[in-house]
Amino acid sequence: MNEDIIRQIKSLPPMPDAVRQIQLICNNPSSSVADLIKVVEKDPPLTANLLKAANSPLYGFSREITTIAQAVTLFGMATVKGFAIASAVKSSFKMDLSPYGLTAADFIRISEEQSGFMVRWFGRVNRGMLDILAPASFLLEIGVVVLSEQAKQTGRSRELHERLLSRGETPVSEVEKEFFGMSSFEVAALLFEHWNFEEMMTSAIAHIQNPAQAPEKTRPYAYPLALVRMIISLYEAYTPDRLEAARGLLAEAGLKEEGFMEAIPLERRPKSS
Repeated sequence: MNEDIIRQIKSLPPMPDAVRQIQLICNNPSSSVADLIKVVEKDPPLTANLLKAANSPLYGFSREITTIAQAVTLFGMATVKGFAIASAVKSSFKMDLSPYGLTAADFIRISEEQSGFMVRWFGRVNRGMLDILAPASFLLEIGVVVLSEQAKQTGRSRELHERLLSRGETPVSEVEKEFFGMSSFEVAALLFEHWNFEEMMTSAIAHIQNPAQAPEKTRPYAYPLALVRMIISLYEAYTPDRLEAARGLLAEAGLKEEGFMEAIPLERRPKSS
């Protein structure tokens, strides 16, 4: 394990009080949507992000959303928790992903596409599981931010960028292991542990590359995360090869193909589905 990366993670500040309050509310069965709305309304950046997302085609709401009460009610508590965590996490870092050939805007777009797909998909399959899947899908790529910073600190930004450009069929995670001894998903799991996220969330992202090897109770969460990452990666989304691979993983996980395909944007959906 890369000791420099571990030290970097340990130096990060804890989650803001507002996020901790939101986590407590969402994890308390006695809490209500009204309790959550009160906390969210006190956080202007989160309020703005929620309303922007609610009116984005990514989430498929059919009418304009103008109030936080509407947004929280439509999204549900689990997805709002995901927004809150993602917003706080991203504000903890300098978003310079140039070693990966990405901009901050690219990173945010990819994160929103991944989380939007998960919410559309599991909102129909098992909405209760979004308590873990929604925040985790927002943060699938957060380890890339840490590895980018590590590349810059060690003077290897250009080297990493050129290796990623020339990787061919080599997975990005393998390139990361060449450079850092660990993948961005392993880094994300360490971040989740540092921030005291739910054990299930940490375990699920730690096994995203090998969901079949996850503990039995983790597999129902690891497979959906792996599937979202499979069809929406850092550099491409919804390609025929990725969709075909996703069909195989859906069968392995025992998940229905129909609901998964329906979550794909119409313009990107295979004609045969």
